[in-house]
Amino acid sequence: MFIPTLDAVTVGKVISEIRKEKGMSQEVLSGLADIGRTHLSAIERGERKPTLETLYRIACALDMRMSDIVKQIEAQLD
Repeated sequence: MFIPTLDAVTVGKVISEIRKEKGMSQEVLSGLADIGRTHLSAIERGERKPTLETLYRIACALDMRMSDIVKQIEAQLD
């Protein structure tokens, strides 16, 4: 039986790409999202998966809908 899992590296890669496209540093994004820079860095490196709350904060800080980030993650997983 196949049990799908969410690849943390893909999640981090998508968040990192969006942040860079918006010309934002990790320091700025983490400040706007009210999360630690080291936490954001670990997410972007795929060492940690963001909770829904953290993903929501990141999306708001990026001025995006959380669903748009999830769509980009899903596109990478396909």
